[in-house]
Amino acid sequence: MFRYLFKWSNKFQRLLRLLWEIEGTPAKRARGIAVGVFSGCFPFFGLQSLIGVCLASLLKGNHLLAVIGTWISNPLTYIPLYWFNYKIGSLFLGREREFNNFVGLTQRQMWNHGWVISNRILLGSIMVGLLLGLISGLISYMLFKLCSKKSTIKMSHRHR
Repeated sequence: MFRYLFKWSNKFQRLLRLLWEIEGTPAKRARGIAVGVFSGCFPFFGLQSLIGVCLASLLKGNHLLAVIGTWISNPLTYIPLYWFNYKIGSLFLGREREFNNFVGLTQRQMWNHGWVISNRILLGSIMVGLLLGLISGLISYMLFKLCSKKSTIKMSHRHR
């Protein structure tokens, strides 16, 4: 059991080391993570990575880190994230009229209700995505910058 955990721990550490050594300046890598997290906040399953890569291209961020950043939404976080996005959108757009009885509900009323829900989720996704993207971008920038300083110091000590 411990051997199995140790083996997976080593693989995870190598993966993290690989991510920290990805090419690019700390700013480029941080932009990649930020746009990935932003894109991951949207309920566009299957398109989040594509959106993240497109935004990373526009903002000169790291493409691989943008794709990894979209993993903020995954099967474990879908429901809480999109519920939270809906609540944030509702906070700004106001409460909608709820249907307690679906009997006699016309197709047009259902379409309108779906549109109301979609607007709230999308607005909430934009707002939450901007906030989480900004926070994750700033934190990752500081970490990348700190790690690059440490590696520069180590390299200068080796060349003495």
